[in-house]
Amino acid sequence: MPSLANGWSAYDHILPTFRAIPLREITTPQVRRWRTDLLDAGVGPATVSEAYQVLRAIMNTAVDDGLIERNPCRVKGGGHGHPHRAAVPLRTQVYRLADAVPPHCRALVLLAAFAALRFGELAALQRRDIDLEARTVSVRRSYAKTRTDGLTVKAPKSAAGVRTLAFPASLVPELAHHLAEHAEAGRSWLVFVGARGAVLRLTDFRRIWLRALASTGLGDVHFHNLRHTGNTLAATGCATTRELMQRMGHSSVRAALVYQHLVNGRDHQIADYVDGQIRKVRRPPRGPSGT
Repeated sequence: MPSLANGWSAYDHILPTFRAIPLREITTPQVRRWRTDLLDAGVGPATVSEAYQVLRAIMNTAVDDGLIERNPCRVKGGGHGHPHRAAVPLRTQVYRLADAVPPHCRALVLLAAFAALRFGELAALQRRDIDLEARTVSVRRSYAKTRTDGLTVKAPKSAAGVRTLAFPASLVPELAHHLAEHAEAGRSWLVFVGARGAVLRLTDFRRIWLRALASTGLGDVHFHNLRHTGNTLAATGCATTRELMQRMGHSSVRAALVYQHLVNGRDHQIADYVDGQIRKVRRPPRGPSGT
């Protein structure tokens, strides 16, 4: 059975959606929706990519065996899961999306982008996790949906996921307004809630997100892409590999290095600086006569 880097089997991501659907009834739109839902749920792009590749291999076998006529896994780029290949919304686009969602979701979009938090982490935030004066947000828990337990709150899947990170000063008035108008009242109560006061579920938010995409014309941007915006901005701001790992909640350097490579145009800036120092002492080449 194929295994993913995080120890999960690819089938743990495939079976909940496709177990009860006959092979011949699986369609390309269903595959596309399944892949999008995984990304929106915060499953890593590399993990989603490998799960997609396993499903595509299963469907190729079904075609070879004559069980289906055509492989429904025809999502362009579906097998490529590297973060630097994902759409990274620009800062202006982030605010367009924040303006397009209902008021109780505006701060959710901004924190996802500029603090690079996952949806499950945002949904589990409590009032006491946000310190407006210190401009920090503490991630101590996350909502996750499992086959056996349904929607549950649990600690992040690695020790690195438990973290406290600073957010931009521009978000202080946004978060202050949200806490006053939309969050639950007690210190241990939720920061983000659904329209009827329940836990903000990804399935409910997805409808809100799709309407925002339609109204802004931003196309197929996943909610998880907002996290890429924050990570890219941090890398552009000269964050070290260790600092990126801490902000992202990763114990591996791999993802942090991807974002550093994404902004690797700085290498040319470094070379230009060195060139400037050379020019200060450079002498013209000597001619044949030594002059």
